[in-house]
Amino acid sequence: MQKLPIGIQSFANLRNDDCLYVDKTEVIHRLITSGRVFFLSRPRRFGKSLLVSTMEAIFKGQKELFKGLWIENNWDWTKTNPVIRMDFGGMAFQTEDELKSSLNTFLDLYASNNQISLIGDTYAGKFKELIEKLHQSTNKQVVVLIDEYDKPIIDNLTDLDKADKIRAILHAFYQVMKAADEHLRFVFLTGVSKFSKVSIFSGLNNLRDITLDEQYATICGYTQAELESNFDAYN
Repeated sequence: MQKLPIGIQSFANLRNDDCLYVDKTEVIHRLITSGRVFFLSRPRRFGKSLLVSTMEAIFKGQKELFKGLWIENNWDWTKTNPVIRMDFGGMAFQTEDELKSSLNTFLDLYASNNQISLIGDTYAGKFKELIEKLHQSTNKQVVVLIDEYDKPIIDNLTDLDKADKIRAILHAFYQVMKAADEHLRFVFLTGVSKFSKVSIFSGLNNLRDITLDEQYATICGYTQAELESNFDAYN
């Protein structure tokens, strides 16, 4: 039997280690071909990070990871896009300066790994510059995937003044994507909360919240039918 994917958040690791994967690729395909900017809220430990990792593999054209899955024969694997994937769960943000430093470090490292030189001196400026230069250097629009977009705020809710200052930093960061719209192919953000669009995402073009959208209800997590059909042998 295949291994159970307990605690695995990397789609590549899951597939390469022959772990059980409940095929979500048809629903993912429906999403990434139906629009450009989406937001999804789900509780912790609900498969959001694995979903983001799966999207990254699709846009990078890693066809070998999708052998036997629905999307294998329903996607043009010759078309790829550069992907900027950010996970706020792995960043430091106990103070405003720490969050700004984490953002700057991430952007500098990502740019360096892609042979891009950034001349901006602010995290927001660097983000916009990175998106534009990735598009220019590859001649392909950029995909931005942001996991746990709200963690820096939620982890500081016991200090509302600090939480609000951190919210302002994130607002300025996410606002960049509005100005960089022509360079973006797809944007997807996940989190456990639904802070108002006015306070966090104001101006982000055509943001669609699919949290309660029936057609995407099964995009992560397991339904009762999926549990019975995929995990029955493990009882």
